[in-house]
Amino acid sequence: MSYQFKPNQYYRMPTHFGPSLGPRQGLDGRRFACVDSPDDTMLLATFKADKTQLEKLMPPGFTVREPCTITFDFSFITNIEWLAGRGYNTFGVSVPATYNGEKDTVHGDLLLVLWENKADPILTGREDLGFSKIYCEIPEPQIIGNDVICRASWDGFEFASLKISGLTEISPDEYAKQSATTSADQPVSEGTLHYKYIPKTGCPGESDSEYAALTPGDWPNMKLDLVKQTDTAVLTFNSATWEQLPTLVHIVNTLSALTLGDCTQALMTKTRGGNDLSSQRILR
Repeated sequence: MSYQFKPNQYYRMPTHFGPSLGPRQGLDGRRFACVDSPDDTMLLATFKADKTQLEKLMPPGFTVREPCTITFDFSFITNIEWLAGRGYNTFGVSVPATYNGEKDTVHGDLLLVLWENKADPILTGREDLGFSKIYCEIPEPQIIGNDVICRASWDGFEFASLKISGLTEISPDEYAKQSATTSADQPVSEGTLHYKYIPKTGCPGESDSEYAALTPGDWPNMKLDLVKQTDTAVLTFNSATWEQLPTLVHIVNTLSALTLGDCTQALMTKTRGGNDLSSQRILR
């Protein structure tokens, strides 16, 4: 007799061994509180961008919203409970956007791509949630005084680097006040927007699943321990050949062709606590 799928359990391939383990489901259905873990050091830089170029990257139902910027962020995450204390690193690219669906209108930040250096979060994030996750190598950041350099590569080819210079520490309270002032004239971001797409087997150009999704921006467990800021950052994408990046060349070369303006903000933050993202929802 074949096995039966249990209701209200997370499954992903291979399903033959029972419900899957991951960020939202541990052994015996255990949940992870994400109260004092994980620990995350994030470095990000936001640049002015060309609206016409960004609009070409919007999936169905999405439009670019003001401010017309693009953000590149590296995260170095440790002490992850669902990975038994291990960690991984990420490199993401996002754009302020609005989703206009039949029922939902949501202002957020569309995640164009998120590179990660471990398979487990890629699989769980893509299949369970709809994050546009793919693999690359992301070494630990190079910190030289008040400057930081982050790098991303694939099979030894470095395709991106971010250098943030002249970081100065401010208090978390001061940062919160600055953020409130900066966003006063713009719609408040409701979280991270995604476009989930699962191809249909044997039918090129057709999908088994295709829809917008939202990661709500409310993370009550997250504690901000350190903030450093500056307005000096340089982002470099190295255009590649197919031989250098046989599965990523179309992504990297599209990003390398973007016209970036001034850096509007660059940050280094250290946080504790998080969210298992079980609040992820489909947008209609």
